[in-house]
Amino acid sequence: MIHQLNSLYPVRYTVFALSVFGLLLSLFALVAFGVGLPAVLAFGAVVALGLYDLHQTRHAILRNYPVIGHLRFMLEYVRPEVRQYFIESDSEAAPFSRAQRSLVYQRAKGDPDNRPFGTHLDVGGHGYEWVNHSLAPTQLPSHDFRVWIGGTPDAPSPSASPCTQPYHASVFNISAMSFGSLSANAILALNQGAKNGGFAHDTGEGSISQYHREHGGDLIWEIGSGYFGCRNPDGTFNEERFAANATDPQVKMIELKLSQGAKPGHGGILPGAKVTAEIAAARGVQQGEACISPSRHSAFATPVEMMQFIGRLRTLSGGKPTGFKFCLGHPWEWFAIVKAMLVTGITPDFIVVDGAEGGTGAAPVEFTDHVGAPLQEGLLLVHNTLVGVNLRDRVRIGCAGKVISAFDIARMMALGADWCNAGRGFMMALGCIQAQTCHTGHCPTGVTTQDPLRQQALVVPDKATRVAQFHSSTLHALQELVQAAGLKHPKEITAHHIVRRISDTEVRLLSNLITRVQPGALLGPLHAQHNVFRLYWPQASAHSFQATEPALEPSIPHHVELVHAAAAGTAATVAGDAAV
Repeated sequence: MIHQLNSLYPVRYTVFALSVFGLLLSLFALVAFGVGLPAVLAFGAVVALGLYDLHQTRHAILRNYPVIGHLRFMLEYVRPEVRQYFIESDSEAAPFSRAQRSLVYQRAKGDPDNRPFGTHLDVGGHGYEWVNHSLAPTQLPSHDFRVWIGGTPDAPSPSASPCTQPYHASVFNISAMSFGSLSANAILALNQGAKNGGFAHDTGEGSISQYHREHGGDLIWEIGSGYFGCRNPDGTFNEERFAANATDPQVKMIELKLSQGAKPGHGGILPGAKVTAEIAAARGVQQGEACISPSRHSAFATPVEMMQFIGRLRTLSGGKPTGFKFCLGHPWEWFAIVKAMLVTGITPDFIVVDGAEGGTGAAPVEFTDHVGAPLQEGLLLVHNTLVGVNLRDRVRIGCAGKVISAFDIARMMALGADWCNAGRGFMMALGCIQAQTCHTGHCPTGVTTQDPLRQQALVVPDKATRVAQFHSSTLHALQELVQAAGLKHPKEITAHHIVRRISDTEVRLLSNLITRVQPGALLGPLHAQHNVFRLYWPQASAHSFQATEPALEPSIPHHVELVHAAAAGTAATVAGDAAV
């Protein structure tokens, strides 16, 4: 029937034709009876839209489906929300599941987060993990778990140009997110929440803005390749400006950013139109001019120079803990950095491993999906390498990448982390609904926009309370996990405590799925070590980021080495803990 009618008259023009008929009818009513002016205007607007659709050349759909074709674009616009709220299940993670988001919202609001009627997860599914509990649980007095970074007040780090102001950090902190990427109100709320909750707030590479300073919460100042807040007009590093910011008592640690999980090796640019007076003041750039983050640093060119730069930053900051953040890429580059530590005697006080699954800002799809090592692989290799050269006790390891729940923290600490950072988790505590419009400036909750009207929706005192409550509730849940496992501190969690299902009929301790490296093992013969060390460690040089032997062993494909990098890692096992 429809096909026959369509052969006589294009059915796709029906809405446009009805609009024309409505316009004619309303015009008749207006002329004959003096009524219907609103209808004339309404139908006239629709007919004008249809005529425009027929003659425009940009959208083929609108040329073939005048007026009604706009419905397609409207539905496409609301598709993420429709899918998120009505179609996807509670456990579908894209990138965070409804269950994960609900957990953050409940804890941030102080609502009960208990769940009735059992788990929604498939406990028989491959990859399902759990924590083994003890028949003799412990009772801990507090969930305020902390870790010393940069040595301790009684035992400074033995590194050259050592840290003299160690920081007692929470095991759960706010990951790097810049002012400019986040709104002023979001920064205010995050920092006030960090102040109230007693944890740290990473500035991101956009430097320290007036909104970071207002409430006085502890700051980790991130220094990126643009050297924002400590740069010369040509974009190079400026010692005097660095020292002025770094010696501020509010700044507790200095973090040199080599790369980030969302787009490692890419760099970035903030268009001049978005560089407001406030952003320009924070970053030390000109208002209205494009703000460029190069893909690599200009202050050093070799691993040795990088270690010397870290030592220089530590001295200029007055001896504060200084380290770096990166997403693992070429293994030989990481090994070269470690060899530079051995050659110079300069060790970072901490390393933050950013997983490729992380990312609070926008990035090219190819980088988001296919560049950089996931957190598990990066964390394991970093921890394992430091154990293998007897430096693990001098370097604390933080990590970031889809850390939301207490189990996420426990699992990362079992794999070798000393503390965890979260970006999107704290964004959701602010009210983020995962609309994924961060890069458009049209954030519906005022978290990632510089629009003064939109960010008014984010009420700072209320959201600051939620940030602090999310942190506190998550650590309270971590305390209950630690107690259930019969332990006294999250640092005691090892891969022996985590069980993973690998098939329908087999489960294994996580410690049995990863290869251990004994303390000091990389300082001797490598023949007994995993292929990632046997192949890439000899190629690494403290004086170059390039591999000294580019030819790879034919029997060990390069992609296999990277995929199996996790096997070269080690959990914080008994041997690993001895090194720590």
